[in-house]
Amino acid sequence: MENLTLEKRQLCDIQGRLFELALKEGLDCPSFIESFMNSKTAAALDDVYDRLQWAGEEYILEELNDEVCGLKKAGTTYAAEVMYWTGYVYRYWHYYTNEYSCNIYKTADAEMMNECWLGFHTFDVEMAIDDLKEIYEQKRQ
Repeated sequence: MENLTLEKRQLCDIQGRLFELALKEGLDCPSFIESFMNSKTAAALDDVYDRLQWAGEEYILEELNDEVCGLKKAGTTYAAEVMYWTGYVYRYWHYYTNEYSCNIYKTADAEMMNECWLGFHTFDVEMAIDDLKEIYEQKRQ
């Protein structure tokens, strides 16, 4: 894959900050990640262009909260680094493979991302994605 454009890298960063913000707001991390990745909000970010892409993480979180009629508070939390990395990787994954967020989540859910962070966060993003896809395929067989 060719290098991501500056705009696409910025969108990866925005999504990483969105996931971090969910933690800061006291949301249940796995529930937030599942809600987001299966939402119309994430689908809008998957589009070639949508106004939501440049709205900023605070506005995107409000949109998601409205869409799901309230995000789950408290519960399980992940480290801020895990949340940022997960959000960043998921958005990068979309650009890398053209898969939609809901399908990416089916391959690597919140628990898997949390478990793999320690070993994978130092990898090149594309290598981490390839390895996550390989783990999914091995589990299916």
